Amino acid sequence: MSGNGRAAEAGGQSARSRALAVLRVRSRALAVALLPAAVAVILLVGGSTGHLPGAGWDLARRLVTPLAVLVLLLAAGVALVVARARPAMSPTVPIAEEAAPDLYRLVRDLADRLGVPAPSAIALTPDCDSWLEDRTHPAHGPPPAEEHDAVVGAGRPPRGAPVAPVLVIGSPFLWWMRVGELRAVLAPVVAGTGPSAHPDIAAARRFVQGLDAAVAVTSAPRRGPVPRGVSAGVGWVVRLLLRECRGHAAEMERGVAAAAADRAQAVDYGLRIVAQEQVGLAYAGWDRLLTRVALPAWRTGRWPSRLNAGVVAALTELSRRDRLAEGFASRLGERPACDLLEEPGTVDEAASLLAARLFHGGPAEPGPDWSPVHWGDYPEEVVDRTWRTDAARLHRVLDGLHAHPAPGDVPAPAGPTLTRVLTHLATRPARGEPPAAFPDAGRDEDEDLSGTTPRSAALAARLSAELAREEVVADTAAAGASGGGPGGSAAPGTAEPALLRDDGALPLLPLRPPRTGRELLADHITAMVCCAAMDTAGAAPGLDWLDGPVLLLGGVRAADLSPRVLALIEDGDPSALRVWLTEHGIRAEKPVRLV
Repeated sequence: MSGNGRAAEAGGQSARSRALAVLRVRSRALAVALLPAAVAVILLVGGSTGHLPGAGWDLARRLVTPLAVLVLLLAAGVALVVARARPAMSPTVPIAEEAAPDLYRLVRDLADRLGVPAPSAIALTPDCDSWLEDRTHPAHGPPPAEEHDAVVGAGRPPRGAPVAPVLVIGSPFLWWMRVGELRAVLAPVVAGTGPSAHPDIAAARRFVQGLDAAVAVTSAPRRGPVPRGVSAGVGWVVRLLLRECRGHAAEMERGVAAAAADRAQAVDYGLRIVAQEQVGLAYAGWDRLLTRVALPAWRTGRWPSRLNAGVVAALTELSRRDRLAEGFASRLGERPACDLLEEPGTVDEAASLLAARLFHGGPAEPGPDWSPVHWGDYPEEVVDRTWRTDAARLHRVLDGLHAHPAPGDVPAPAGPTLTRVLTHLATRPARGEPPAAFPDAGRDEDEDLSGTTPRSAALAARLSAELAREEVVADTAAAGASGGGPGGSAAPGTAEPALLRDDGALPLLPLRPPRTGRELLADHITAMVCCAAMDTAGAAPGLDWLDGPVLLLGGVRAADLSPRVLALIEDGDPSALRVWLTEHGIRAEKPVRLV
């Protein structure tokens, strides 16, 4: 046996021994539950046969028998909760074999080379990760009709067939990686089906998954003292069992992973080194595409329908800009892994919709306020709309702020003009005037607005409060539309993450990093400048694959706007921004079109 084979066998033995330890916890729990019943049976049989006569034994029978019944009822309740609880199942896009025969063939050939069972099915996750997921727990049953997983293709595995773990593949890998690189990345993942097929490991995993799901069930809020008491009692027992087997389960999974990694060493070893570099690059491009490009669209109720194709564009642009990444461009001549799909566009759209729901929330299907947008329409339908929406919010806040200028200052003009914004922020307080003259209603006391003028701070605080109010209104309306139940979908803009459950609300992993008041004010002033440039100087909205929305002046990206906006906010000095506007022929006094 080779060194890799011996290492894999050792890892498998360690995993199986830990699985037996988990099962021993289950056996001890069953023994504890049956022990009072066994004692009660002995006492009752001894009394009926005359072997245990006397008042003492009669008292023991009267005490132990009710206790045994109570323990059996509690054990039955715990077992029922564990059996009926649905373990967490990752939201994915299942791929039927008819929709990707070449991909299934690649995975099966890989499993044959590794000498392990082939995965039962393949699914995609809109993230840069791959894993095996056991979906054989009896509580899962058939997926409901409203399940957020979108099945691509027509086929499903027949009922009654042996079910191995499902192979979940990160969708960005399919679009960025070449076929050989994908096979090398999947080798250690597919190798994990070997230990997973062992009955002891499978039984231990089902037991731990059931306990974990039962903890989530018993943690749900209950109405009434009796349901709360029962739920608390069952939850205490379940958590106790979970604590007892948690360490063994963790070591079991480490053993499974070690065995799989050692078994996969012989498959495409040299290519795996290159492939791991592509994993890190794909993750960086995917993260930047989501936060810089997709998030602005999601905030407007639009979801880019070709996110994975956007990953390729973003990483290609990165390799064009970064000299260290010049070698990556030569890979584009090789066959991409997405060619293993029959209809890559359909799969990309399904994964893009799931990504929007996982990271931001929203309905499971497109609608009037949640519609797809293609990359060619992104500048007009997302960038332009976002800027004009922010500009409109900025002027609404200015209308409600009613900040009076200091003596001798020029009053800010009315109407949606950039001059109004510049005049307001350039107004400075008179010497000795108390800070109370600058309203800060709606300001968060913990918000850091250092480095801004008093009027900038007041405007930033009002903008933060206005944006928070709009999000609350949107979330309330969406909750009402979905019935407000736990299975309803969250609206675009939902801030609270949900439990990682396939029947829970989304988003699971919200991508909305909080913006400080200064950042929020800078974004709104920049949007106002961009609107003025589009309406008075012929500028156009644009899309940068790495940086998101950009302003194009004469077809060239305006890259020197941010420092001038910051000078206005931090110093109350509009001179640099006014010079920039004059250089590009932007008329600050002209009204702009708002949403």
